[in-house]
Amino acid sequence: MTDADDLRARTRALLADHPPATTSRADFLAARFDAGLAWVHYPEGLGGLGAARSLQSVVDAELAAAGAPDNDPRRIGIGLGMAAPTILAYGTEEQKRRFLRPLWLGEEVWCQLFSEPGAGSDLAALSTRAVLGDDGVWTVTGQKVWTSSAHLARWAILIARTDPAQPKHRGITYFLCDMTDPGVEVRPLRQITGEAEFNEVFLTEVRIPDAHRLGEVGEGWQVARTTLMNERVSIGGSTGGRESGMIAPLARTWRERPELRTHALHQRLVTLWVEAEVARLTGERLRQQLAVGQPGPEGSGLKLSFARLNQQISGLEVELLGDEGLLYDDWTMRRPELVDFTGRGPGYRYLRSKGNSIEGGTSEVLLNIVAERVLGLPTEPRTDKDVAWKDLAR
Repeated sequence: MTDADDLRARTRALLADHPPATTSRADFLAARFDAGLAWVHYPEGLGGLGAARSLQSVVDAELAAAGAPDNDPRRIGIGLGMAAPTILAYGTEEQKRRFLRPLWLGEEVWCQLFSEPGAGSDLAALSTRAVLGDDGVWTVTGQKVWTSSAHLARWAILIARTDPAQPKHRGITYFLCDMTDPGVEVRPLRQITGEAEFNEVFLTEVRIPDAHRLGEVGEGWQVARTTLMNERVSIGGSTGGRESGMIAPLARTWRERPELRTHALHQRLVTLWVEAEVARLTGERLRQQLAVGQPGPEGSGLKLSFARLNQQISGLEVELLGDEGLLYDDWTMRRPELVDFTGRGPGYRYLRSKGNSIEGGTSEVLLNIVAERVLGLPTEPRTDKDVAWKDLAR
């Protein structure tokens, strides 16, 4: 049984054999993956050792102390937080060995092709079609939207309708889509921040081999729920220490600019500081629960809190700064590789946080999930439960 002492010994052996100061970043990361120290709770041969998930911090602490490079997790967050756990749960052995290593190494960036112009909050109503040909290849046609990192991605996790005669939550199948294939077109969506961090993706008769199907035909909604639960934990469950995230720049401004302080603002700041710390500790508790199982609906509550707090904190920061808070640092149109909340000014934080209550599941949908699946309240009436998707009013 792998324990903390064993992991420390393995990590130190990795550092001795591949000193970070003299080993290239790519070679070090490859050696780390092959040593089972990438994500220790994954199986042997897939970057892990089958150890307890909670022991990952032992490895991370040793590597950080030695100045070892990481795999730039913010840049490949969709792959790490969403694609990888879904592939691990539903992929074939061949799929796991093909995709997990380059994903973790950052050699292949991933994006998520779920939301559509007519199926955002009601994701199960999606209309992108996938039809299986006699040659064992699926032909996919449709449009996806709000796709982060599509302009950088090599691969995408994709859900499409394969049987319109089934009710909307059935007849959906989950695929792994090569973003370089013919028929995939990515267009930027310029946001209120001036950037085009998101994209819309057009799929025109894109051919996906059946070998790139994840899970059984028609059971894609079940597979997608695994992705969505992991997504909400990865978005809402910050791994920073006390006073990290959005509360950090606000607290720093408060300490450094005493002339801006008022009693009323102080009371609001203290309240938000406490709520941010409660959310951080709740996220830590949830990560500990993940050490013994899969993410559940509780991640929806954490993501709800994350969105609300970010919007309230950034609003207070702008209010605290007064006229300065109305300034904006840069309206340049660019397509960034990641979202950097704390690396930009307060105006950016205020505008970008508006999207937190939409991305990763709207707050309205997440409230329903918490009510029904966490609190056990009665479900909302549904008139479309047993109606074929093709017969629904659109």
